Amino acid sequence: MSAHATITPPKPAKLLSGYKPFWAKRFGPAPFLPMSRQEMEQLGWDSCDIIIVTGDAYVDHPSFGMAVIGRTLEAQGFRVGIIAQPEWNSAEPFKALGKPNLFFGVAAGNMDSMINHYTADRKIRSDDAYTPGGEAGKRPDRASLVYTQRCREAYKDVPVVIGGIEASLRRIAHYDYWQDKVRRSVLIDAKADLLVYGNAERAIVEIAHRLARRQPIESITDVRGTAFMRRPDDPALAGWFELDSTSVDTPGKIDEILNPYATTEETAEAQGASCAKAEGDAGGKADAAIPAVQPIQIVRRTLSRDDGRAVTTPRDRTVIRLPAYEQVKSDPVLYAHANRVLHLETNPGNARALVQRHGDRDVWLNPPPLPLSTPEMDLVFDLPYARSPHPRYADENGSHDHATKIPAWEMIRFSVNIMRGCFGGCTFCSITEHEGRIIQSRSEDSVIREIEEMRDKVKGFTGIVSDLGGPTANMYRIGCKSPEIEAACRKPSCVYPGICQNLNTNHDPLIRMYRRARALPGVKKILIGSGLRYDLAIQSPEYIQELVTHHVGGYLKIAPEHTESGPLSKMMKPGIGTYDRFKQLFEAASEAAGKKQFLIPYFIAAHPGTSDEDMMNLAVWLKRNGFRADQVQTFYPSPMATATAMYHSSRNPLKKVTRDSEAVDIVRGERRRRLHKAFLRYHDPNNWPLLREALKEMGRADLIGNGKHHLIPTFQPATDGSYQSARRKNSTPTGVKTSVAKPLAKSASPQAASPRGATASPRRGQILTQHTGLPPRVTGTTKPGVSRTTGVKPASSAAARPGTKPAARPTMHAARPAGKKPR
Repeated sequence: MSAHATITPPKPAKLLSGYKPFWAKRFGPAPFLPMSRQEMEQLGWDSCDIIIVTGDAYVDHPSFGMAVIGRTLEAQGFRVGIIAQPEWNSAEPFKALGKPNLFFGVAAGNMDSMINHYTADRKIRSDDAYTPGGEAGKRPDRASLVYTQRCREAYKDVPVVIGGIEASLRRIAHYDYWQDKVRRSVLIDAKADLLVYGNAERAIVEIAHRLARRQPIESITDVRGTAFMRRPDDPALAGWFELDSTSVDTPGKIDEILNPYATTEETAEAQGASCAKAEGDAGGKADAAIPAVQPIQIVRRTLSRDDGRAVTTPRDRTVIRLPAYEQVKSDPVLYAHANRVLHLETNPGNARALVQRHGDRDVWLNPPPLPLSTPEMDLVFDLPYARSPHPRYADENGSHDHATKIPAWEMIRFSVNIMRGCFGGCTFCSITEHEGRIIQSRSEDSVIREIEEMRDKVKGFTGIVSDLGGPTANMYRIGCKSPEIEAACRKPSCVYPGICQNLNTNHDPLIRMYRRARALPGVKKILIGSGLRYDLAIQSPEYIQELVTHHVGGYLKIAPEHTESGPLSKMMKPGIGTYDRFKQLFEAASEAAGKKQFLIPYFIAAHPGTSDEDMMNLAVWLKRNGFRADQVQTFYPSPMATATAMYHSSRNPLKKVTRDSEAVDIVRGERRRRLHKAFLRYHDPNNWPLLREALKEMGRADLIGNGKHHLIPTFQPATDGSYQSARRKNSTPTGVKTSVAKPLAKSASPQAASPRGATASPRRGQILTQHTGLPPRVTGTTKPGVSRTTGVKPASSAAARPGTKPAARPTMHAARPAGKKPR
């Protein structure tokens, strides 16, 4: 019988447009959701039905969670207010809009607050992209907990519903990288009434309408995509079937299954004993130490109807019990097992409820929400967003483009989101845990309407659309060929280890959208800024041709992440051969279009399963291919990700987890993490001492030398140890900043230089001004033998010999292909 034959599809979800609007719909949509009493009075409101508390500045744009949820609830007729980035040291700021009639909705923001605050090396970030002016410190650590507590203090009898990415990734007991321990579900710690995970439109609309009908929030236990607390003796559990998680995936040592047909002699022999009669035993008695073995009787119960199927518990009334918090916090193997079971139950088509004991209470997780249909996606994205930050953040000139600019808003200001979800299943990524692996696409008409609205209404639009994408650039309208197979599938990825034969990889709808969008009047160019899934793209050469010819602005970001099979298998990423194939098609299409364009590959350092030799081989590959990576990302163990379970447990949850299962090489400790980062930035002289020491220990001193085939040189220039990342404000310099020197005029005196040794700014065209990785432009202003990048003559060959001090070599931002002529 096929795997999907026994799956009963879930009941169809109620449409977002299927609810009777709440009475307050008569007020109509607000220009901006109010953030003050004065704005409420201008709208004619005496109170808010729902108040959303968020850790981000309020930007009324469909890329910001508070705007999407707020506008969706407004469309249902509810009056929604926003409290954005409140001062959290007292409850007073949480009373700014008065007492909400229905509930507080709390979210940390578009990012987990701990990831927003700290780098992968646990250093404090000095900026916040979701705050006016990029100012840091406008939200607390673990914002969901703090905001919920303050809401309780403000109005203790008002229900609190938490959601957003922080709540989604912490909905069960989870490993916390910053405390290096397993923490309880955020629902327990925050003491919220309800947790909404994943894309929340369906759940939050259902909850709002039920609360509006005066239904107690304690009774709302059947909404998909929610988590709540309940007692083990809850009377509502009558009729439910509970399965232990070991029946789904068995951890620990597996006892051998007894053979019901084995004889007594065979069983004794297998146990190293004998059941022969003792020699000289006149009575002929058998050895009393060997027990008699009785055959096992296997009984199969069938359903009352004569269809021949075995009895199975109904999935919609079955809950899987995960190991308790007290178990997983002290047993990494059980933690990895629980993580694996959770990921097996993420397909909305067949997922069962999960339950995990925390002390004397259970955290109950209902199955994930059903994906939005295309009409429902259009409904959400066609809501009357102002597509701008709230006027509160404007400067004295009424502008959002200067001191009060919100970096995250600037990034997506002229971009359009065309889909949600990702079926890639990369283990270090949390998209699947949050948005799901089923792609939810908007209609082409809806996307075109948004581009036209952006063109006509958004200040500063110059005709350039910065992105048409989403979590990935090219999964629009791609999915399983069969709804039945999709509903039954339990694979974590549709493209690993290879592209599933049931996956439709047709890029034609996306190509048509590109062509229609760039033909719009007033649209000069449409760029693709989202990460491209290149293993999918090579299935459609026509798409690559279209993309490269019309939608690449000189460079294209892709993420092979590594070159070696060991770490790639732990990431669930394709081999580097797939990248090579895409690179060939990309370069051929660029040449056919008559353009000089480059790929910018991204790589991860210190990912679970990565050995020092793997990083060395990656560095050699980078050197051979002429890449100098400046945007280096170190593995960041985000809550609930599969790779995080690897990091914590040293086990591989992609396979059955047992006590004796595969041990994963984990990169821990500051020195080893620094080493893996240093291999990615092999060209930085600050890293050369560490790399020389490591290469000698690894027996690869042959990579140290001054030839082209060597990885690092034998000489060591004088350096100050500083490093300035592409995100300058997030760097932690260890010395004084250095810059490329501008040649001083002959008449300039030594006193003209800065007392700190700072140099004058370089001439225009000397160095790259942004981390695009493109070669510098040919300006025609440099003399023969003078570098166009630095404006100084290159060092002589003698300067490269050991014991001599060569001129400092500047590093390119991002990854620049070697051998390419400057444009």
